[in-house]
Amino acid sequence: MTTIDFATETSRITSRPAVATRVANALLNAYQAWKNRRAFYRLGEMSDAELADIGLTRADLHVAIDVPFGADPTVKLRAIASDRADTIENLARQVA
Repeated sequence: MTTIDFATETSRITSRPAVATRVANALLNAYQAWKNRRAFYRLGEMSDAELADIGLTRADLHVAIDVPFGADPTVKLRAIASDRADTIENLARQVA
């Protein structure tokens, strides 16, 4: 066996786990996005008062649902709620 034969064989061996890892990660991410989207739809069943308790409005749900299907709408909701909390905190500091 020459060095070139060994190098070619080694690259094939190491690329298989990398492909398997990428496929597994893609499946895991798709499952997580599906699970989070189901939780997102449960938020739509909440009343406006319950949404306000967690820092969201019904309009926030309409904004977050516009993300592509493979994307996670809960990430967008987290950003919206975080921005709102930061804005309220900054306004409270200005008043005090």
